[in-house]
Amino acid sequence: MNGADVLCDVLLANDVNVCFANPGTSEMHFVAALDRKPEMRCVLGLFEGVVTGAADGYARMTDRPAATLLHTGPGLANGLANIHNARRARVPMINIVGDHASYHLPLDAPLTSDIESLAAPMSNWVRRIAGPADVAPSAQAAVRASLTPPGIATLILPADAAWGGAGPVPSARAVPAPPPAFDMDVVRKIAEAVRASHGRVGMVLRGRAARQDALEIAGRISAALDVRLFSEVLVARMQRGRGRVAPTRIPYPIDAARALLADIDVLILVGAKEPVAFFAYPGKPGRLVCEGCEVMTLAKHGEDLEAALAALGDELGIKPLQPVSVATAFPDEPTPRGTLTDDAIAVSVARKLPENAIVCDEAVTSARRYFALSAFAAPHDYMMGTGGSIGGGIPMAIGAAIACPGRKVINLEADGSGMYTVQGLWTQAREKLDVVTIVFSNRTYAILHAEMRNVGVNAIGENARRMLDLDQPTLDWVSLASGMGVEAARADTCERFEALLDSALSRPGPFLIEAVV
Repeated sequence: MNGADVLCDVLLANDVNVCFANPGTSEMHFVAALDRKPEMRCVLGLFEGVVTGAADGYARMTDRPAATLLHTGPGLANGLANIHNARRARVPMINIVGDHASYHLPLDAPLTSDIESLAAPMSNWVRRIAGPADVAPSAQAAVRASLTPPGIATLILPADAAWGGAGPVPSARAVPAPPPAFDMDVVRKIAEAVRASHGRVGMVLRGRAARQDALEIAGRISAALDVRLFSEVLVARMQRGRGRVAPTRIPYPIDAARALLADIDVLILVGAKEPVAFFAYPGKPGRLVCEGCEVMTLAKHGEDLEAALAALGDELGIKPLQPVSVATAFPDEPTPRGTLTDDAIAVSVARKLPENAIVCDEAVTSARRYFALSAFAAPHDYMMGTGGSIGGGIPMAIGAAIACPGRKVINLEADGSGMYTVQGLWTQAREKLDVVTIVFSNRTYAILHAEMRNVGVNAIGENARRMLDLDQPTLDWVSLASGMGVEAARADTCERFEALLDSALSRPGPFLIEAVV
């Protein structure tokens, strides 16, 4: 038994049984060890951003870490953008980064780099394995770190620690620390603030506070005391659809967000942080709440958010049978016809969404209307990229599909964002994943056109246009998908889009619709 075998054993003993990988020479002993462990599912990504984004999607749907396998510092660097998104989603993840043998590092071979410094900004825990005898304790510590919020653990595996002889591990199970309890004194203070500011209180729900049971408790508080419910701008995961309480998403544009929160005097955070503007704009504030708004934290991420909401409800005297407001029927809206538009796609997807589906939304500007309509769709899970780094949608759908076999995954994808990790379509084909990718093909970075206007530039010239538009040549998503083994078709009318969507939803396996808008 070598160190690589021990690492596999510790991972499997802790129910880490999926490894998203893009290995290199330094990781070959670990690859060989994985080959001896058929209970570990190994999924190849053709780019490290696919690997880390898939681990993010997997963790969001299971609340458990997957392992990633990355090749030295440059491989880690290629995956950092989606590790950043995962860190902002506050999900568990164990990144295993191979490195040169310890005695080879002083030679400064071409792939030598400072892995610790690369990993630190996007990780909550980083450790280099000291040798074969250190593999087991380091791996157990990585598991504990991943399950201790916020949860991104990076474990550096030198090649000689992987190939060196190691004895069996007596007990490979890692026991994480229990979650901290919420503070009842805080609960009582928030209850007083809710009573004192009736009708001018908001509550931002995130993480496990955005799951069905916790949403129902928040809904009872909302109905009884006129508390408005919100989600953050970027949703890590929320259970949506008919029969569920539906918070309003705080919009991305700063003026719209400030207008939404303008009459909130008390803002209660449940697993969330105070909402702020994504960027600074000349003459505009960074905070979204009005001046004088009291921001209060009921419970932090990692605490028992559902229990904290229940305690607040009890303190406010909310009855268990208090009626809640939920969506029951789709709005009376005409069926879209003719030229395909962003809104028409949002309406069609919301109407046709299968029950228990998973929606991964990286359509950025194009699918903004979908979230509001999703309250009326069949019950489903909804996720977005959370760190603002694009290229997470296709990989996130991979991870969600592997985490939840038997559930249809719908990826709402922007064409510009999708090109960052288009290699993920190959992984979907290879793994035969039940993912429908809908590409909003507007051939532009539409959000950047809006940002130019936000900073006061209302007319752009040729240089700016060439940096913001995806033309000359236009992207051919049908050819891109087909070349990676995913069946695909193009739609430019509502009728054609609906026919393709019906077909894609009626059968298993990956399918891509290029929606020309």
